Amino acid sequence: MTSAAAPSPIDWQERANVAARSVTALFGRKLFFLPGTHLAVVKWPAPAWRFGLKGTLLQPWHYWWQAHYVDCLVDAGRRELGNRATPASGFDGPSNPGAGRLASRLLTGMWLRNAFTYVNNYYDDMAWLALAVLRLDTLAEETCNAGRRRNARVRTSLTLQFDAACTGDMGGGAFWSKKRDFKNTPATAPIALYYARTGHPAKAQALLDWLDATLFDPDQNLYLDGARLSSEGNVLIDRAVYTYNQGPVLGALLEVGGEASLARAAALVEGVDRLLTVPVRNASAAPDTEGAPRKVLRCDGTGDGGLFTGILCRYLALAAADARLHERTRTTAARLVVDTAVALWDGKRPAGPGDGPLRKGQPGRPIFSMHAADPADATYPPGSVVELSTQLQAWMVIEAAASITMAEQSL
Repeated sequence: MTSAAAPSPIDWQERANVAARSVTALFGRKLFFLPGTHLAVVKWPAPAWRFGLKGTLLQPWHYWWQAHYVDCLVDAGRRELGNRATPASGFDGPSNPGAGRLASRLLTGMWLRNAFTYVNNYYDDMAWLALAVLRLDTLAEETCNAGRRRNARVRTSLTLQFDAACTGDMGGGAFWSKKRDFKNTPATAPIALYYARTGHPAKAQALLDWLDATLFDPDQNLYLDGARLSSEGNVLIDRAVYTYNQGPVLGALLEVGGEASLARAAALVEGVDRLLTVPVRNASAAPDTEGAPRKVLRCDGTGDGGLFTGILCRYLALAAADARLHERTRTTAARLVVDTAVALWDGKRPAGPGDGPLRKGQPGRPIFSMHAADPADATYPPGSVVELSTQLQAWMVIEAAASITMAEQSL
């Protein structure tokens, strides 16, 4: 049996729009019913009591999930821009706000929900938001949209936080939280990427040097989770390996560049391919070119883990398009993203009556699996509570596939 042909670039753009419309329709709301605001509920379907002021304040809202929601909207906004940013090119049609405008409203909602600040107790959370705002600001500049002064204030405020997080304790790196007892990859890597993208390559390189010396495992070609000081003053390594940790390290290595960083980036892609993939268990999935079960990136379930593989794919897509890398590395990165996106798309199911009362615009919206290897009918059967993180993950993966095919089309 031959493998299925890869979808065309136009197919992936439309699939990304479908994923974007699904997330915004199922999870997006005005905050406290206030005009000019937007925020996502973290579970769907959400009980009606959660939409009032008291219910909204009592329920968790997950700052860092919302930060990745901003990033996904920027992805959609960049595709709109590539299609000339006309009202008709909007991901949700001409009668609804474009992705960039909705992302700006989401930032306003986050500021209100976080008690009139973008600062919180976790440096990794703030780093994800800073990266998203940086991309949003570039989009706003290119589309002549409002919000750039606000974006600059966010960046100034969060940069001060990152400067405080990065210390010489344990030899370098960035603290994960304001408890300042743990330094890890999920804080250090996105801060390094942020520094690299904002004109501070020396700061970025110092953080990458610490990651390489402290948390890189040469046997796996992957980065471990973190390091903490014991009561005796010894550095203890948390050897857990998470998919999302590899993503921002890869992004920072590519941004900093240079022979050593690019070689490490290639090794990292190889490590991901070798150790962070699983065979597809969807019976309808096409096999690979050798007739074996197709492999996709490992996913990590619900909760925070529901975002992990989407984050990795965002940065694998950058590697797939980076001409400085060897063709083999670029091809591997592209395959990992596209095969995972195909599995998520093929495994989706529509929202229907079995999911409870549906609001206008929700019936038929796709629900994506929390695991690319398994169909949504198995992981989210009708009547299940669906988590925002897992649907953002699918959207991110599909956007990554769209960016790869768009880059290939432009060659």
